[in-house]
Amino acid sequence: MKALLLYATAVACFRLGERRTLTEMSAFDFVAAVAAGAIVGRVPNAHDAGYLAGAATLITVLLAHRITARLRYRPLFAKLIDHPPRLLVADGKVLDDGLRRSGLTRRDLYGLLREHGVDELASIRFVVFEQRGQVSIVRRNATTDTELLRDLS
Repeated sequence: MKALLLYATAVACFRLGERRTLTEMSAFDFVAAVAAGAIVGRVPNAHDAGYLAGAATLITVLLAHRITARLRYRPLFAKLIDHPPRLLVADGKVLDDGLRRSGLTRRDLYGLLREHGVDELASIRFVVFEQRGQVSIVRRNATTDTELLRDLS
């Protein structure tokens, strides 16, 4: 029970934290990876933790991860676990509210745009900060299905 509570606490903390902390992993993926690594790294060398206790803890963490992954198909639960994609630039204009809500500065944005070969904001139709921390850039001359932009906040 303690392992399950610690897992849930860690997921909540990383969900409330900024997306850039996790790079391309979701909060629950990151927590499962770190927890599994800690268990596997500690138990074999610990004098106070036997294999069965370690295995039970590891199985609990991985089972919690699997359940969390499956619950993400439910919209309410997905909203609690996943960061929504954020619109950072629309029609060549930087959206400061989107930057702030994503934990990014204009300097961060400009660096990301340069990495993607963007040399002027006017050439951009949309920049989206995706759920897992990547940036998607839709250039002004691109035709974009509105379905792809529906879940932006």
